[in-house]
Amino acid sequence: MPNVVISGTGLYTPPQVITNAELVESYNAYADLQNARNASRIAAGECQPLVHSSVEFIEKASGIKQRHVIDKAGVLDPQRMKPRFAPRPDDQPSLMAEIAADAGAKALVAAGRSGSDVDGVLCAAANMQRAYPAMACEIQHALGCGGYGFDMNVACSSATFAIEQAVNAVRGGSARCVLIVNPEITSAHLEWRDRDCHFIFGDVCTAIVVEAEDNARSSDRWRVLGTRLQTQYSNHIRNNAGFLNRCEDTDPDARDKTFMQEGRKVFKEVVPLAAAHIQHHLADLGHTPQQVRRYWLHQANLGMNQLVMKKLVDRAVDDDIAPLILDEYANTASAGSIIAFHAHHADMQPGELGVICSFGAGYSIGSVVVQRV
Repeated sequence: MPNVVISGTGLYTPPQVITNAELVESYNAYADLQNARNASRIAAGECQPLVHSSVEFIEKASGIKQRHVIDKAGVLDPQRMKPRFAPRPDDQPSLMAEIAADAGAKALVAAGRSGSDVDGVLCAAANMQRAYPAMACEIQHALGCGGYGFDMNVACSSATFAIEQAVNAVRGGSARCVLIVNPEITSAHLEWRDRDCHFIFGDVCTAIVVEAEDNARSSDRWRVLGTRLQTQYSNHIRNNAGFLNRCEDTDPDARDKTFMQEGRKVFKEVVPLAAAHIQHHLADLGHTPQQVRRYWLHQANLGMNQLVMKKLVDRAVDDDIAPLILDEYANTASAGSIIAFHAHHADMQPGELGVICSFGAGYSIGSVVVQRV
């Protein structure tokens, strides 16, 4: 089977930024409005008042300082608390395809490729804009790619799961060059009205070119030594929005139709799972965690990443070994580990090892062990 490389990455970053201070001001105004509307029920003990958020609370809980979003005004409107997107006619590019085409084009340039060189497009993200036609088919059309395209969703592990599918396609001979895009419009499925999670997500899109090493043109090549996927069912991260909702006669704006998690349980359960997953994957490839030059981990929570690394190497590590992009981008679902790789790999030397790893709802964990060529 041919060696397979990652030969290019691309990143679309929305120009609008929401700082923690802006977000807190908006949320607290919303909380005051709700508490005033429910003053009699609160006084009667029928419900609890909403508690204010704070910059200190957000940064201590997550390490996040800001996030990029496609629409800032709608999110910060205390009367709305969600983005405002204009509907587009069917003969215009969809929002998700538009940002994916941007990131995809940049990844192709980095790889020295054009759309016509691509045999397959995988659109892998936590949520898709529509059921059909597949977003990947629209993105394939926008970039002039050949072959096939399909969508896949494994929540925050969608990108790493897609890398394995692309690697297997190249090794199996069904494709020579595959483009993966991860358009994460997380602002649309975040519950901005919930103090426990209103600060978590940001919007972004990443893209990755995977191809046969003997066919690659880029000098920036990362040989894929191995991929590994793992899932273990958990109900602690959930979003019940779906096409059956309208048949259930339920409220489309109900709390369970957006992102929900039991954060403490997720932290406690995912950290040991992720650390063991990486350790076993490396061992099966004949490597130890200490031999890895850099880890590009899922970007959900500063404390979570620090504890995963401590379990792997038995010591505290700095941003050079496990770089963080949380402070600027927040949690960007499946795109987080790819942003970290995109932004923090140029200084590595030929022969050095790296691990791209994601973990999220499912639970789902995906790891990709790479070596600088």
